[in-house]
Amino acid sequence: MTDASQPPAVTSPETPPETPPETSPETSPVTLLTDGVVTLRAHSVDDADAIVEQSSDPESLRWTTVPRPYAREDALGWVEHNLSAWGEPRGTRSWAIAWTDATGTPRYAGTIDLRPGAAPSAGELGFGLHPDARGHGLMSRAVRLVVAHAFATPVWGAPVTRVHWRAVVGNWGSRRTAWSTGFTFHGTLPGSHPDPEGGTEALDTWTASITPGVPLEPQAPWFAAVPIDGERVRLRPWRAEDVDAIEPRDDPGHWMPSRSILRPETFPAWLRTRQERMSEGTAVDWCVADLSTDRALGSVTVFSRGGAITDTAELGYQFFPSARGRGAAKEAARLAVDHALAPASEGGLGVRRLVAETAADNEASNGVLRSVGFVEFGREHAVDRVADGGWGDGLHWELLPPGSTD
Repeated sequence: MTDASQPPAVTSPETPPETPPETSPETSPVTLLTDGVVTLRAHSVDDADAIVEQSSDPESLRWTTVPRPYAREDALGWVEHNLSAWGEPRGTRSWAIAWTDATGTPRYAGTIDLRPGAAPSAGELGFGLHPDARGHGLMSRAVRLVVAHAFATPVWGAPVTRVHWRAVVGNWGSRRTAWSTGFTFHGTLPGSHPDPEGGTEALDTWTASITPGVPLEPQAPWFAAVPIDGERVRLRPWRAEDVDAIEPRDDPGHWMPSRSILRPETFPAWLRTRQERMSEGTAVDWCVADLSTDRALGSVTVFSRGGAITDTAELGYQFFPSARGRGAAKEAARLAVDHALAPASEGGLGVRRLVAETAADNEASNGVLRSVGFVEFGREHAVDRVADGGWGDGLHWELLPPGSTD
């Protein structure tokens, strides 16, 4: 998967040399890096055809601003530029990623570069893989090599103390690579990247960074909405086409925060937020679907308000009007609770305690919680603004499995 922070390939000058100067391993200024599986080396004219294939690949075009169309002359000019930048005090350090495929053939796998940041102490990572090299864990290996090199070497004349990563929102392959190599995610930068398709609106980007001493491995779990079948409902991941099942709500506005409500017009952003929360280890969000038809009935989630899920998590749910009164919510809640309480060694979340919050007058929701073992432990008075202008109470619930307080 190609990182959105990968720069456009540098186009060749008006009169490019037929063949960029050869650089032998003995004279190359490029620092060779390897972990025994991948090798980071200087780009070569021999990589040109593979670079064209990578830069013409739909996934590369989707997330980067490489020239369109991309020709061999673009690749040759880019190779020459990468090599010459190694001789510049503040130049970008670019490597070709090499690996040996299943047939034992040495192959070009992609490119990775470390660009100078706001000061010599900061760098920015960019990377992209050739289609044939994806799915083998190669980019994570390459990132670890480059980050370790950056922190061990005064790349631009001073110790590097932070490496940044950035990608267009939705580039999950690039985000997973950053996650797997220890980067800490900082949030989303609105309107911060040009549209690769040339649109007039700038795109949002995710941003993350890593500092010396942080292990080059995941710092939090990346959860998935694993499918779980009950007798009448199935918990499964949300799909884009589930938007067609969403129904207008017909209950009081104070029963659920407006930002959490499923609506057709906000569904893409709603879904992306849930996917981001799972990638940060702070939630698992399922679509609750009818077991026989697979049509979406609503949502159930186990989440944490204060970082990754560890000891305690919260249960939340919402159902479309047509799905209510048939036991779907109670069964979905039970399935989610069982998954949350199951040990991590058995595929669950391994939490010790579950909590929930409801409006005191939401009898249906309160009944769902009681049905799966929650007990009310507190009441907040006059906390919810209700339709008539008055204030309603809120209830706090908890579920402690037998033996959890021993």
